[in-house]
Amino acid sequence: MGRRGKIQRPLLIRTHLWLQILVAMVFGLGLGLLLSPSGVALVSNDMAYGFAQWVAVPGQLFLAMIQMVVIPLVLSSIILGIAASGDSSFLKKVGLRIAPYFVMTTTIAVMIGITIVTVLKPGEFIDAELVQSMVGDTPHTVTSTGVEQVNTSIPERIVRLVPANPFKSLIDKDMLAIVIYAIFIGVALLALEKRQTKLILDLVSSIQALTLKIVNWAMIIAPLAVFGLLCDITIRIGVDAILGMSVYVATVMLGLILLLGVYVLIVMFVAGKSPGKFLSAIREPQLLAFSTSSSAAVMPLSMKTAHEKLGVRKSIAQFVVPLGATVNMDGTALYQVVAAVFLTQVFGIDLTLSDLLLLTATTIGASIGSPSTPGVGIVILATILQGIGVPASGIALIIGVDRILDMCRTTVNVSGDLTACVVMDRWIGEEVAAVETAQPLPEVT
Repeated sequence: MGRRGKIQRPLLIRTHLWLQILVAMVFGLGLGLLLSPSGVALVSNDMAYGFAQWVAVPGQLFLAMIQMVVIPLVLSSIILGIAASGDSSFLKKVGLRIAPYFVMTTTIAVMIGITIVTVLKPGEFIDAELVQSMVGDTPHTVTSTGVEQVNTSIPERIVRLVPANPFKSLIDKDMLAIVIYAIFIGVALLALEKRQTKLILDLVSSIQALTLKIVNWAMIIAPLAVFGLLCDITIRIGVDAILGMSVYVATVMLGLILLLGVYVLIVMFVAGKSPGKFLSAIREPQLLAFSTSSSAAVMPLSMKTAHEKLGVRKSIAQFVVPLGATVNMDGTALYQVVAAVFLTQVFGIDLTLSDLLLLTATTIGASIGSPSTPGVGIVILATILQGIGVPASGIALIIGVDRILDMCRTTVNVSGDLTACVVMDRWIGEEVAAVETAQPLPEVT
C-alpha cells in the first residue's frame, strides 16, 4: 500500500511495456547466443537444449493463456463493434471499404514479394551441398491444418464461408468462420429492439471484459515470456542456419520493410496522420508481435493502441482489429510468395507468367483466414508448393529460419491492422461518431 486508500501497482506494470519487451529481447538473444552450440557454446549441447526447454516455459504459458481466450475475445469484440454503431449502415459502410482495402494491400504485398525475389534471385546463392544436407537428410512433416481449405474449389470455399456448424468451427478454431458467425450475430442484434438486445449485449460486454482481464494477467509475464521465447529459439537455431540462408532471409526482410513503407505512405496520404507519430504509437504492439509471433496475442493491445494512441473510434477498433487479425495477413502473403519462388529457384523450376499469376491468386487466398498463431505460415506454404512442383522436402531448407521470419512478418501483419484502423477511421469515422455507443475497452496493461 502507498498513499492512503490507493494501491500502488507493481513496478512491472507501471513501467513502459515496450521498454520491458525490448530489454527482454536483448537479454534473450544475448543469452541464447552464449549458450547455443553454434554460438559461444558455454555449456554442452545437452545442457543448452535442456535449458532452452525450461526457459521457454513462461512464453508457452503466455501463448496458451492468450489462445485460451482468443475465440471469445474475437466474438465479443466484433459483436460489440457492430452493435456499437446502432444501425446496420455501419457494417455496410465498413464492409464496402474494408474488404477491397484488405484485398488491395494483400495484392500489393504479393507484388512486392514477387518483384524482389525475381530481381535478387536468392535461390542462386544456395550451395548444392547445403540443399542436399538439409533436404536430403532432414525429415520434416507438415501437419494438415489448413491444407483442405486451400485444395478445395473456389465455389466450395464460398459456401464454406457460412459456418453451418458454429460449434465445429469453435472446436477447429476456424477463425474466418468465427468472424463471419460474429458478424451474423452483430447484424441480427441491430435488427432487434433494444429491450430484446440489452441482456445479450450486457452478457457479450461482460465476456469481453472477462477475456481482457485474463489478457491483463498474461501481460504481466509478457517480458519474461519474450525473454524465454527468444532465448529458446536462439539456442536451437543458432547463427549457422541464419548465415547459410542469409540472402533468402535478407530478401524477405527487404520485402517486409518495403511493405511497412507502403503502410507509412498510406497513413500519411490516405489517413492524413504523421508517420513518425504513427510508428511511435504502434511500437508496443509491434514489439509484442515480434516476440510472440502471434497476431492473436497482440489483438487486445492493438485495440487499446488504436483507440487510445491513434484516436480511432472504439466501434471501428473493435471491429477492424479482430477482423484484420484473421483476414489481413499481408506480411504472411509476402513471405509465402518469396519462399515459394525462392524454392523454385533452388530446385531449378522455371515459372511462366501464368504460373506466377496462379501463385499470386493462391497466395492471396491462402493468407486470408489463416490462423493467427506461430508457425502456421509454414503449413500454408506447404500447400502452395504442391501446385508449383516443389518437392515437399523443400520445406526443410527454410524451416530453420522460419521462426525468425515468422516474428518479422507477424510484426508487419499487426502494423497492417493498425494502418487499416486509421484509414477506416478517416473514411467513416465522422459518420459513426454520433451514434457510437460501444462499451469502454477494459484496460490492457
